[in-house]
Amino acid sequence: MAKPHNKNNHPSRKRRRQRRRHQSAGRVPGSLRVSRDAVATTVRAIGYDSTGIEDHPNFDISQLPKLLGKWQKVWVDVTGLGTEATLRELGQQLLLHPLALEDTINVHQRAKVDLYSDHLFFVAHMAASQPDRLTEQCSFFLKHSLLVTFQEQSNSTWEQVRLRLRNGHTGLQQGGVDFLAHALLDACLDSFFPELDHLGDQLDSFDEQATEGRTPVDFHQIHLIRHELLQFRRIIRPHRDMVNELVRDDCMFVTAETRVFLRDCFDHVIQLLDIVESYRELAADLRDFQMSLTSNRLNNIMRVLTVLSTLFLPMTFVTGLYGMNFDTTSAWNMPELHWRFGYLFSFGLMAIFTLGMMLYFRKRGML
Repeated sequence: MAKPHNKNNHPSRKRRRQRRRHQSAGRVPGSLRVSRDAVATTVRAIGYDSTGIEDHPNFDISQLPKLLGKWQKVWVDVTGLGTEATLRELGQQLLLHPLALEDTINVHQRAKVDLYSDHLFFVAHMAASQPDRLTEQCSFFLKHSLLVTFQEQSNSTWEQVRLRLRNGHTGLQQGGVDFLAHALLDACLDSFFPELDHLGDQLDSFDEQATEGRTPVDFHQIHLIRHELLQFRRIIRPHRDMVNELVRDDCMFVTAETRVFLRDCFDHVIQLLDIVESYRELAADLRDFQMSLTSNRLNNIMRVLTVLSTLFLPMTFVTGLYGMNFDTTSAWNMPELHWRFGYLFSFGLMAIFTLGMMLYFRKRGML
């Protein structure tokens, strides 16, 4: 189940772009580099099978052999990537491959799958719980009876899966750890739907404003939405290949039953990509439509100004003609200057010119 959408996640300002931290040149592959901004690491372990469940919110990793001996399946959930000593101990105790552990800590990886001799490693993303971030990385280490997950920080996306597991959901308790991994991956993908729905609602609102002409659409808002949609596409698109890799028949850590459900995850990825593309096209159409409206308004304003300027041309000519200061005693001077009705004649002449041009412009649809 997807997490509720945070109403404060409004693209009135650009959310922080997540960039991958690259290793320094010459650094040993598989070495750990903990970020100073990372959250302190906490470990939670859940042992379960078809008979029951045992939850340890603050788990001592040294007790893992005992928990594995007691329960058929164990889920070790690690939250926070800021305690290097704990992460090293986890890697040693759980026999996690150093390269996979490095990719876990060095977040903002593309969604991918790596197969090692004794475990399967894959990376996915979920919608972030922080209003200034777009997504968070989650990493999965899958063995035959052990599932180890890593999250950057506490997130409510998986809480519904934990609740189903604690309440004795038969599918989760009776299925293997690969089925639990599928449920968590499905929750990650579902977390994107409320985020995209929120962006879609904003685009629909802008579309109504544009078509009804109530208020001009904010170009800045459309740009921010298109920017977030581009980031969503960049993050979601690799999940298609990742899930497809998990569905392959040669993956020994995923059962045939779980592959059927993973195909549903694959459908969710395709659906998310379709939504992103349709919203990107709508945002582009809104931008083009608003630019067209702005151009039309500018053309109308220029047309009115041009017509007004043209209407004043004959009046300017008449006033300029009779405003010439020549010798008033000359026989060749304008006789209208000494005419009793010359003033009224000039006004009438200007009115006739103006009225005639107005009728002409109105007939041509320019007024």
